[in-house]
Amino acid sequence: MQTVSWKNKRALISVSDKTGIVPFARGLKGLGMEILSTGGTAKHLRENGIEVTDVSSVTHFPEMMDGRVKTLHPAIHGGLLGLRNNPEHVSAMEKHGIRPIDMVVVNLYPFAKTIEKPGVTPEEAIEQIDIGGPSMIRSASKNHESVLVLTDPSDYSRILSLLEQETEIGMDVRRGLAQKAFATTGEYDRRIALYFEGLLAGGDGSTSSSELPETISLSLTKIQGLRYGENPHQSAALYAPSGVKTGFANATKLHGKELSYNNFLDAQAAWSLVSEFSDPSVVIVKHNNPCGVSLGDTLLSAYVQARDTDPVSSFGGVVAVNRPLDRETALEMSKIFLEVVIAPEFTGDALEILTKKKDIRLLVLKKGSEEGRGLDLRNIDGAFLVQTPDTQVAPPLSELKFEGDVKPTQAQVADALFAFAVSKHVKSNAIILVRDRMTIGIGAGQMSRVDSVRLSGMKATRSTPGTILASDAFFPFRDGIDEAAKLGVAGIIQPGGSIRDAEVFQAVKDHGMFMILTGMRHFRH
Repeated sequence: MQTVSWKNKRALISVSDKTGIVPFARGLKGLGMEILSTGGTAKHLRENGIEVTDVSSVTHFPEMMDGRVKTLHPAIHGGLLGLRNNPEHVSAMEKHGIRPIDMVVVNLYPFAKTIEKPGVTPEEAIEQIDIGGPSMIRSASKNHESVLVLTDPSDYSRILSLLEQETEIGMDVRRGLAQKAFATTGEYDRRIALYFEGLLAGGDGSTSSSELPETISLSLTKIQGLRYGENPHQSAALYAPSGVKTGFANATKLHGKELSYNNFLDAQAAWSLVSEFSDPSVVIVKHNNPCGVSLGDTLLSAYVQARDTDPVSSFGGVVAVNRPLDRETALEMSKIFLEVVIAPEFTGDALEILTKKKDIRLLVLKKGSEEGRGLDLRNIDGAFLVQTPDTQVAPPLSELKFEGDVKPTQAQVADALFAFAVSKHVKSNAIILVRDRMTIGIGAGQMSRVDSVRLSGMKATRSTPGTILASDAFFPFRDGIDEAAKLGVAGIIQPGGSIRDAEVFQAVKDHGMFMILTGMRHFRH
């Protein structure tokens, strides 16, 4: 490669995050480069014995308006944008005394961190919107053939090493830095736009309007690569929106190998469902459907009841609990193979027991991590389907409607509401049989509702007479009620709204059941 000297070339450094900047700047000075700088960065470098040239001595204008105006000047942007191989550009630069700038090292005002602070005002947030930084980054990135642009401190040592070799920096490296730079400014603008969307919605900038926006910008950062996707021939990785600190992007893995693509899907399904309940709760998921759910007086009793809903499917399942996982529950869990266990906390005894199983993954996810999910997006060919998340379960008790000649007991109503909450998380058509706050049988993902009723009975490992049945959507015919009667179901909870509701209600009376109508559907395709 062509030998290149960096002596007398110029780097402009202006950073909010000063991580690694001193050794990097010292390395540039060692190569003979001149360093231009501004404000706090210039002060920081000088305090560490690094000579810098103030940008104001280049622009011949002082920094003004509380630092809002300092680099927005032709002497800076002309030095960044001027094409070195264009005679007209070179002539214009010489005529106006503009010297080339060969490197820009910039990171931006901490807008995202500012708006995360409790009680931050719009005025405080707006003051942290960087103007000069993005402008310099974009100018340098546009002219990346001549200007190196660094926005990430993790790139400093790699680039300094390349510079020290005194060879030309390859185009792949330059374009890679420019791509990262444009992604940085794009994500920065996206966060600002979301903040203003929150202000327009009447909030404090931290929440979005319930109205779906006209445009949605996706900027995702790779968190980790995965061995493969749903199948071994598919590539996969985990990404998260920049700045997100909730959910699985912020989970802590205490033990076991990395989670797979399917593990993440099942873990999300299990955690979303267990987070519906305030009592000690356990959810076991297999192939993205719950195969056992229970509330209990203790976590141990809830786990045993959930597991025994479908012991065959529970083997190799993903388990989520909503209480610190204790020794007794861990001992019971250790009796079978489990892929993943998710809890808000593990006691020392529980960790000692479960970490003896090398293939199990133990994941800590704090309560509340299921909140702030934003919009639900699903891709179809050439487009995305977008909806608000399904955050409701059933209306208040006072708004429920009742059909049939039999009145449910208080305990039966509680079981019905529990069953309906479970149905929200089961693939449609979903039918759930419960008794005493535990699932008895689950019919999931069938093409007809009556077949889901039959399947719930087939999957039941405990007796079904006296159970409560939940349906995620209305019964289109009375045949589903007739099949439920064969299982001995005492009562049903469902949204209602079929054109044959009268026929369905008559079936309830014919079989001596009660029916609770929620008026709320929970399809999950």
